[in-house]
Amino acid sequence: MDDQLKQDFTRRLSQCNSGGMIVIMYEILFAYAEDAKKAFADGERGQIKESVRKVQRVLDELIESLDFSYELSNQLYALYTFCKRELARSLYQNSPEGLREAEKILRRLYGSFVQAASQDTSGPVMGNAQQVYAGMTYGRGQLTESYMDNDSQRGFFV
Repeated sequence: MDDQLKQDFTRRLSQCNSGGMIVIMYEILFAYAEDAKKAFADGERGQIKESVRKVQRVLDELIESLDFSYELSNQLYALYTFCKRELARSLYQNSPEGLREAEKILRRLYGSFVQAASQDTSGPVMGNAQQVYAGMTYGRGQLTESYMDNDSQRGFFV
């Protein structure tokens, strides 16, 4: 994952609500999965291991975010742990097959979470984050982002 994509995810996380956060976590997972597939294609064993471990860490975060007071969480937990086993299989067999299987399952879930997030009307998770405004300026075809009220009324007050 390149630095530009990391900045984009960071900006989006600072502005999203709880439903949007899950969607962004899935997108981060898919970005790491793309890195792993590229590493498999290049035969870079060290990079494969690192990228697959990052995918597994995002899955761990998704598991931690489950609320088991809902029945659906038990089913999601089973799917997430199956995907983790498939990722582990990719590592010990040195084959992208387990990664592809896990990604196939997670892509289906992602579509459902996108739909659910579009109906989420809750406020942003980060209450005191900097507001970002994006728009076209005089640069031809160039998108610029402006940050308003830099550091005034942000952070913790003692």
